[in-house]
Amino acid sequence: MADRDKLWGGRFSQPTDRFVEEFTASVQFDRRLAPYDIQGSIAHARMLRKIGVLDEEECRAIIDGLQQILDEIEGGEFQWSVALEDVHMNIEARLTELIGEAGKKLHTARSRNDQVATDLRLWLREEIGHILAELERLQSALLDLAEAEAETIMPGFTHLQVAQPVTFGHHMLAWFEMLQRDRERLLDCRRRVNVMPLGAAALAGTTFPIDRFYTAELLGFDRPAANSLDAVSDRDFAIEFSAAAALLMMHLSRFSEELVLWTSAQFAFVELPDAFCTGSSIMPQKKNPDVPELVRGKSGRVFGHLTGLLTLMKAQPLAYNKDNQEDKEPLFDCVDTVKDCLRAFADMMPHVRPDRERMYQAARQGFATATDLADYLVRKGVPFRDAHEIVGKAVQAALARRCDLADLPLEELRAFSPVIDEDVYRILTLEGSVAARDHYGATAPHQVRRAVEEARTRLRQSA
Repeated sequence: MADRDKLWGGRFSQPTDRFVEEFTASVQFDRRLAPYDIQGSIAHARMLRKIGVLDEEECRAIIDGLQQILDEIEGGEFQWSVALEDVHMNIEARLTELIGEAGKKLHTARSRNDQVATDLRLWLREEIGHILAELERLQSALLDLAEAEAETIMPGFTHLQVAQPVTFGHHMLAWFEMLQRDRERLLDCRRRVNVMPLGAAALAGTTFPIDRFYTAELLGFDRPAANSLDAVSDRDFAIEFSAAAALLMMHLSRFSEELVLWTSAQFAFVELPDAFCTGSSIMPQKKNPDVPELVRGKSGRVFGHLTGLLTLMKAQPLAYNKDNQEDKEPLFDCVDTVKDCLRAFADMMPHVRPDRERMYQAARQGFATATDLADYLVRKGVPFRDAHEIVGKAVQAALARRCDLADLPLEELRAFSPVIDEDVYRILTLEGSVAARDHYGATAPHQVRRAVEEARTRLRQSA
């Protein structure tokens, strides 16, 4: 196609270099915006009809033609052309081919600048909805696990050292809370995505008496963008989504790290379903946690996309620049990666099985109830710093005996402090330790069950 045949070719007397034509084209990747481009074009046509730019017959022809093009695209019959540069010009050229002169009127009062920004927002708004649905599936699976394992005792860690006993249900609720913050960020982000650039035209608006509020209503936007310069050049919404996605992937990576550790022979806390693991080509005994490992690795590409988009925008003057063509591939991949990782986790977590006995025995190592003994002494009137020292000496004695604090004879414990009595053994058990942490947000089993019910209510309210 010669430049004089392109939709913008009137200004040019020489054809575009073949390499430059391919280098500057975006249709190879922005074609996925086609349904949203058509959706926006139909709304734009209806607005043009409302203000009298199109008559009823022209408007109907445009809408019918766009619907036919959508059918062709969905049926795999549409012929995409690199020479036509992008999704917008491919669709417009095909529309004119189908319905003639009326097709050329569709671009009245708009530019590809406001058109692509609108398409991208329509697409991202819908994709955030899909991500939220996968997020809800995963959160629901975590709540089911938390409820079922409210009394399952495991070691809690700091510095990856045994710290205090907690319940597996309480640990699952910690994961839930991390994802709930992600949910809230995405919902908040979607509000800023749901602003319509269409009508800003190239950068300054248009001389036609358009009704942007009517178009926004047709497309389900909360409002039109308030400034035409900002409308076409703003990619904050893409960066903000990528930032929320990066945080979400950081959380999934942390979950993955724990699952990788917990499935190792050294921990053996949980069993992952076979369908989410692979074997070794040389070691027949291996069952590798490939899904968590891959999710952990994929977090890096999302972090990279966030950095890339920030760098893309940091030196752009107002308004639109060709640089912005580079926003789509990282954003597309960011969305695809997050959706796939959430789906994998949402499918996998309902089938994760904890090894209750293994976790219980692990919690008995590392003197997980030492803090409980210190609290016991404080309640008996011993200052906390003195209690801390007394318990440290008791731990040394247990280390020498190669036993747990609960296994030390009462006489030996009393040698460290005379206030210690027979009732000390109730708080030195793992069950006593978790039951004693009986307040909002803590690990006592009935608090876990109450937290699960509260979390389910929050999840329903934020759906």
